[in-house]
Amino acid sequence: MKWRDGRRSARVEDRRAAGGAPARRAGLGLGGLAVVATLMYLSGRSPTEILQVMVQQAGSVSMTSPAAGGAVSPEDNERAEFVSVVLADTEDVWTEVFAAAGRTYAPPTLVLFRGAVQSACGHAEAAMGPFYCPGDQKAYIDLGFYDDLQARHHAPGDFAQAYVIAHEIGHHIQNLLGASDRVQAQRAHLSKEEYNRLSVRLELQADYYAGLWAHHAQRARQILEAGDIEEALTAATAIGDDRLQKEGRGYVVPDSFTHGTSAQRVRWFRKGFESGRLEEGDTFSVPYELL
Repeated sequence: MKWRDGRRSARVEDRRAAGGAPARRAGLGLGGLAVVATLMYLSGRSPTEILQVMVQQAGSVSMTSPAAGGAVSPEDNERAEFVSVVLADTEDVWTEVFAAAGRTYAPPTLVLFRGAVQSACGHAEAAMGPFYCPGDQKAYIDLGFYDDLQARHHAPGDFAQAYVIAHEIGHHIQNLLGASDRVQAQRAHLSKEEYNRLSVRLELQADYYAGLWAHHAQRARQILEAGDIEEALTAATAIGDDRLQKEGRGYVVPDSFTHGTSAQRVRWFRKGFESGRLEEGDTFSVPYELL
């Protein structure tokens, strides 16, 4: 991916030096919460759900003042530069897309952290992976996730990393357009399985929006190099519910899917990349079996 000459975003909040080490008291503790978060993620739970459970369980945990997080490596700083460029590019694309639809785009902030972080959605561990919090309109990422993406999920490459960021910004788009609120409003009236299906639609739409960003970024700035789209598709495949559940427990439970299968995630990213049209990303009007 061609990124080094790109504009850097002014909306990156760097908390990597804060550390945020917790002090333990009796109870589950944040170490246990990290295990809970990991198991819930492997079972297909959404980041918002994980945060809610962690906040509920954290009543017996006392937080200390942030501690020094140690020196930041040159490699980590280069990743931070990369993230800033990708974020800036999403700002440019979505500003244009919203303007074409008669809207004004309000860009989010992206928070870099190490180990753990406090958001408006609660306390989060790096084990959760990147997430978006609608409460403060911020996306959060521990850059160490990219090591996991490569080592565990076998999805290396800078454009695979860009896809992850673009997906989280996709959730911000849903927040701005009201899709997230509409889904949340139905939660109390649906069974767990029915709500999971809505969550899948939400996640696949965020994948579509990630593809839409890539479409416009390529058309305007020719950012892609050979193999870049394949990198994104590999990443989408690696974090499908069926793949994660198979790896985590050895079998899959489709009714517990909340993000979509590998094939679905690839299909909607590709559709967004090929279309580039905001209105064609309506995953809520498609019969579930055809997603």
